[in-house]
Amino acid sequence: MSKYILARENGRSIPQEDKIFGISSRAKAMIAQKGADKVINATIGSLLDDEGRLVVLSSVDRVFKELSPADYADYAPIGGIPSFREAVIKAAFGKHQPGGFIRAVATPGGTGALRNVISNYSEDGDKVLTSDWHWAPYNTIAGEIGRSVETFEFFTEEGKFNSADFKKKVNELLGKQESLVIILNTPAHNPTGYSLTLEDWDSVTEILGDEASVGKAVALVIDAAYIDFAGDEEEYRRFFPKLERLPENVISVIAYSLSKTFTLYGTRCGAMICVAKTEPIAEEFRRVCEYSSRGSWSNSAKVAQVILSRIYGDEKLLKEVDEERAGYRDMLLRRGRAFTEEAGKAGLKTVPFDAGFFVSVPCPDPDAVSASLEKEGVFIVPLAKGLRVSVASISEEKCRRLPALIKKAMDEGK
Repeated sequence: MSKYILARENGRSIPQEDKIFGISSRAKAMIAQKGADKVINATIGSLLDDEGRLVVLSSVDRVFKELSPADYADYAPIGGIPSFREAVIKAAFGKHQPGGFIRAVATPGGTGALRNVISNYSEDGDKVLTSDWHWAPYNTIAGEIGRSVETFEFFTEEGKFNSADFKKKVNELLGKQESLVIILNTPAHNPTGYSLTLEDWDSVTEILGDEASVGKAVALVIDAAYIDFAGDEEEYRRFFPKLERLPENVISVIAYSLSKTFTLYGTRCGAMICVAKTEPIAEEFRRVCEYSSRGSWSNSAKVAQVILSRIYGDEKLLKEVDEERAGYRDMLLRRGRAFTEEAGKAGLKTVPFDAGFFVSVPCPDPDAVSASLEKEGVFIVPLAKGLRVSVASISEEKCRRLPALIKKAMDEGK
């Protein structure tokens, strides 16, 4: 073993392996040893069919296979090809594009969008605000650029959006910082499956509007990675026009990903889309975010940009993609409902769930319960406050079996 430690941690706590990918690797190893029928691998954040195969939309795959070398081998402009910028705005907002000044910048998935917002709309040492139930890489993204994550309580005791604690934390942080980045993952929140209601959005916009007099910079990030698996595409976009209410010092940024919506996970393509009150603020957004892109990944992969442009340039093809996705969305919704229905029968409490890839279970000792379940061939992800179950990666039949197994492990661990 070398006596030298060459890499600098720079205030970060770097684990030996990524927790989620580590658990998933152990699940795959057990599947190879004992067979898929003996294992429930509910860790994967990708949509799989009932046989455990990755779902890829055939309509999208056909476009992929028809591309020319120049469509995928050439560089794309730093901010994305023009047709992609237009298409991704349509894809994100549907029929509910808010008024204001809209700009889109291509990013490597929704993660790139989050990285660029935090980098440009907060300062060194700032805290980024999100819910206590949240996607763990938010902490990694913030920590990599000298920020940290602060949380508000997502739910009241009645299982509603906790607007009071959200307001409290917004006020506290704006009292200490000159800028604030807020991340709300909705609809079909990762990891709980909750979607903010229109009434929830009324509270959010009212709270952020109240802070306009403070004169500080606020960036509201809507992490919408799962928007097209929440339910009816247009119904779940009805909240977007409410962003028009926000004052000039609050910029809204939609972190949009092609990974789930178009089953293009490995192409690493997404966009950050701003809704700004004035054109100078929108142009500032485009300029600073393209600059940050150049200084990190330079330009995003071209292939998925071309694919999305082709889909939105052909009404018949777009309809085919939407209809094919709807079939898989219905499959996912059935799985989520099956899990929550069986959880109710088993007496297993879940975090308020609406739709999406994940359901979460509150648990006082998630690591211990997760380890216990692994021995039985059940793999789920332990979080800070509970357990995350990927209903996207297991069949409806396994979704019905799993709640009783989790409840049994939790009871035995008491």
